[in-house]
Amino acid sequence: MKNTLLLALFCFSIFSCRTANKSEPHVIINTSLGDIEVALYPEKAPKTVKAFLENIKAGVYKDAVFYRVLKDENVPPEYNTGLIQGGMYNNHHAQERPFIEHESPKQTGIMHESGTISMARTTPGSASTEFFICIGDQKQFDSSNRGNSDGLGYAAFGRVVKGMPVVRKIQNKRSSGDRFDEPIRINNIEEK
Repeated sequence: MKNTLLLALFCFSIFSCRTANKSEPHVIINTSLGDIEVALYPEKAPKTVKAFLENIKAGVYKDAVFYRVLKDENVPPEYNTGLIQGGMYNNHHAQERPFIEHESPKQTGIMHESGTISMARTTPGSASTEFFICIGDQKQFDSSNRGNSDGLGYAAFGRVVKGMPVVRKIQNKRSSGDRFDEPIRINNIEEK
Protein backbone atom coordinates (compact mmCIF):
# COMPACT_ATOMS: atom_id res chain seq x y z
CA MET A 1 0.00 0.00 0.00
CA LYS A 2 2.81 2.40 0.94
CA ASN A 3 4.68 1.69 -2.32
CA THR A 4 1.50 2.23 -4.35
CA LEU A 5 0.96 5.60 -2.65
CA LEU A 6 4.58 6.64 -3.30
CA LEU A 7 4.30 5.58 -6.95
CA ALA A 8 1.06 7.57 -7.33
CA LEU A 9 2.67 10.67 -5.78
CA PHE A 10 5.71 10.28 -8.05
CA CYS A 11 3.53 9.99 -11.18
CA PHE A 12 1.44 12.96 -10.09
CA SER A 13 4.55 15.11 -9.57
CA ILE A 14 5.91 14.20 -13.01
CA PHE A 15 2.53 14.95 -14.63
CA SER A 16 2.28 18.27 -12.75
CA CYS A 17 5.74 19.34 -13.92
CA ARG A 18 4.96 18.45 -17.52
CA THR A 19 1.65 20.32 -17.38
CA ALA A 20 3.32 23.44 -15.95
CA ASN A 21 6.04 23.36 -18.61
CA LYS A 22 3.50 23.24 -21.46
CA SER A 23 2.04 26.54 -20.30
CA GLU A 24 5.50 28.16 -20.33
CA PRO A 25 7.04 28.28 -23.80
CA HIS A 26 10.84 28.16 -23.86
CA VAL A 27 13.09 30.03 -26.26
CA ILE A 28 16.78 29.63 -27.02
CA ILE A 29 18.89 32.76 -27.44
CA ASN A 30 21.76 31.47 -29.57
CA THR A 31 24.80 33.73 -29.15
CA SER A 32 28.39 33.64 -30.32
CA LEU A 33 29.33 32.69 -26.73
CA GLY A 34 26.73 29.94 -26.20
CA ASP A 35 23.02 29.33 -25.72
CA ILE A 36 20.67 30.86 -23.15
CA GLU A 37 17.35 29.10 -22.53
CA VAL A 38 14.50 31.25 -21.27
CA ALA A 39 11.07 30.22 -19.94
CA LEU A 40 8.36 32.74 -20.83
CA TYR A 41 5.33 33.48 -18.60
CA PRO A 42 2.30 34.06 -20.86
CA GLU A 43 -0.19 33.63 -18.02
CA LYS A 44 1.37 36.50 -16.08
CA ALA A 45 2.53 38.77 -18.95
CA PRO A 46 0.40 37.74 -21.96
CA LYS A 47 0.87 40.87 -24.10
CA THR A 48 4.63 41.02 -23.67
CA VAL A 49 5.15 37.30 -24.30
CA LYS A 50 2.88 37.41 -27.36
CA ALA A 51 4.81 40.36 -28.83
CA PHE A 52 8.20 38.77 -28.08
CA LEU A 53 7.15 35.52 -29.77
CA GLU A 54 5.81 37.49 -32.76
CA ASN A 55 9.19 39.25 -33.01
CA ILE A 56 10.89 35.84 -33.02
CA LYS A 57 8.55 34.47 -35.72
CA ALA A 58 9.14 37.60 -37.81
CA GLY A 59 12.91 36.95 -37.69
CA VAL A 60 13.59 40.22 -35.88
CA TYR A 61 16.37 38.75 -33.73
CA LYS A 62 18.30 37.02 -36.50
CA ASP A 63 21.75 38.62 -36.48
CA ALA A 64 20.91 40.87 -33.51
CA VAL A 65 23.43 41.80 -30.79
CA PHE A 66 23.92 42.33 -27.09
CA TYR A 67 25.24 45.89 -27.14
CA ARG A 68 24.66 47.32 -23.66
CA VAL A 69 25.94 46.23 -20.25
CA LEU A 70 25.69 47.42 -16.68
CA LYS A 71 28.41 46.21 -14.31
CA ASP A 72 30.80 47.39 -11.63
CA GLU A 73 34.37 47.27 -12.91
CA ASN A 74 35.65 47.03 -9.30
CA VAL A 75 33.82 43.77 -8.50
CA PRO A 76 35.20 40.31 -9.38
CA PRO A 77 33.34 38.87 -12.40
CA GLU A 78 31.76 35.99 -10.50
CA TYR A 79 30.09 38.42 -8.06
CA ASN A 80 29.19 41.19 -10.47
CA THR A 81 25.58 42.28 -10.85
CA GLY A 82 23.85 44.38 -13.48
CA LEU A 83 22.38 43.44 -16.85
CA ILE A 84 23.02 42.76 -20.50
CA GLN A 85 20.75 44.36 -23.11
CA GLY A 86 20.20 43.23 -26.65
CA GLY A 87 18.02 43.51 -29.70
CA MET A 88 17.92 45.43 -32.93
CA TYR A 89 17.98 49.04 -31.76
CA ASN A 90 20.17 50.11 -34.68
CA ASN A 91 18.31 48.17 -37.36
CA HIS A 92 15.37 49.39 -39.46
CA HIS A 93 13.42 46.22 -38.56
CA ALA A 94 13.23 47.44 -34.96
CA GLN A 95 11.57 50.66 -36.07
CA GLU A 96 8.93 48.69 -37.98
CA ARG A 97 7.75 46.60 -35.02
CA PRO A 98 4.64 47.69 -33.12
CA PHE A 99 4.90 49.01 -29.59
CA ILE A 100 3.85 46.71 -26.76
CA GLU A 101 1.23 47.72 -24.21
CA HIS A 102 3.09 48.03 -20.90
CA GLU A 103 2.64 45.27 -18.31
CA SER A 104 4.09 46.54 -15.04
CA PRO A 105 5.61 44.21 -12.41
CA LYS A 106 2.81 45.50 -10.17
CA GLN A 107 0.34 43.83 -12.58
CA THR A 108 2.27 40.67 -13.42
CA GLY A 109 4.00 39.93 -10.13
CA ILE A 110 7.23 39.13 -12.02
CA MET A 111 10.08 40.79 -10.18
CA HIS A 112 13.50 41.62 -11.55
CA GLU A 113 15.48 38.87 -9.87
CA SER A 114 18.63 37.31 -11.24
CA GLY A 115 17.91 35.73 -14.63
CA THR A 116 14.74 37.73 -15.31
CA ILE A 117 14.22 38.83 -18.92
CA SER A 118 12.44 42.15 -19.40
CA MET A 119 11.63 44.63 -22.14
CA ALA A 120 13.64 47.85 -22.38
CA ARG A 121 11.68 51.06 -22.86
CA THR A 122 11.73 54.81 -22.48
CA THR A 123 8.08 55.51 -21.64
CA PRO A 124 5.25 53.07 -20.79
CA GLY A 125 4.11 51.40 -24.01
CA SER A 126 7.28 52.24 -25.98
CA ALA A 127 8.93 48.79 -25.83
CA SER A 128 9.14 46.89 -29.10
CA THR A 129 12.28 44.79 -29.68
CA GLU A 130 14.91 45.61 -27.03
CA PHE A 131 15.21 43.34 -24.00
CA PHE A 132 17.56 42.83 -21.06
CA ILE A 133 18.54 40.02 -18.73
CA CYS A 134 19.19 40.75 -15.04
CA ILE A 135 22.36 39.52 -13.38
CA GLY A 136 21.72 39.54 -9.66
CA ASP A 137 18.53 41.00 -8.22
CA GLN A 138 17.63 44.37 -9.79
CA LYS A 139 14.67 45.50 -7.68
CA GLN A 140 15.02 49.09 -8.90
CA PHE A 141 13.49 47.96 -12.21
CA ASP A 142 10.30 46.79 -10.46
CA SER A 143 9.21 50.36 -9.78
CA SER A 144 11.37 52.07 -12.39
CA ASN A 145 13.06 54.51 -10.04
CA ARG A 146 16.18 54.15 -12.18
CA GLY A 147 15.95 55.78 -15.57
CA ASN A 148 12.21 56.46 -15.57
CA SER A 149 10.24 58.47 -13.07
CA ASP A 150 6.79 57.06 -13.90
CA GLY A 151 7.03 54.35 -11.21
CA LEU A 152 5.69 51.59 -13.50
CA GLY A 153 8.85 49.51 -13.79
CA TYR A 154 9.95 47.49 -16.78
CA ALA A 155 7.88 44.66 -18.30
CA ALA A 156 9.43 41.42 -17.05
CA PHE A 157 8.10 38.38 -18.89
CA GLY A 158 10.29 35.35 -18.22
CA ARG A 159 13.41 33.91 -16.64
CA VAL A 160 16.62 32.19 -17.73
CA VAL A 161 16.42 28.48 -16.90
CA LYS A 162 19.73 27.41 -18.50
CA GLY A 163 22.74 29.45 -19.53
CA MET A 164 23.39 31.97 -16.75
CA PRO A 165 27.14 31.22 -17.13
CA VAL A 166 26.78 32.42 -20.75
CA VAL A 167 24.98 35.57 -19.54
CA ARG A 168 27.88 36.24 -17.13
CA LYS A 169 30.43 35.52 -19.87
CA ILE A 170 28.72 38.14 -22.05
CA GLN A 171 28.61 40.65 -19.16
CA ASN A 172 32.34 40.23 -18.58
CA LYS A 173 33.34 41.15 -22.14
CA ARG A 174 35.26 44.42 -22.48
CA SER A 175 33.13 47.53 -22.40
CA SER A 176 33.41 51.30 -22.27
CA GLY A 177 30.76 52.88 -20.09
CA ASP A 178 27.56 50.96 -20.72
CA ARG A 179 28.48 49.73 -24.23
CA PHE A 180 30.41 46.64 -25.21
CA ASP A 181 33.58 47.46 -27.13
CA GLU A 182 32.47 44.77 -29.60
CA PRO A 183 28.77 43.84 -29.50
CA ILE A 184 28.13 40.16 -28.82
CA ARG A 185 26.33 38.49 -31.69
CA ILE A 186 22.87 36.98 -31.25
CA ASN A 187 22.70 34.50 -34.12
CA ASN A 188 18.98 34.02 -33.59
CA ILE A 189 16.26 33.45 -31.02
CA GLU A 190 14.00 30.46 -31.60
CA GLU A 191 11.22 28.66 -29.79
CA LYS A 192 12.37 25.38 -28.31
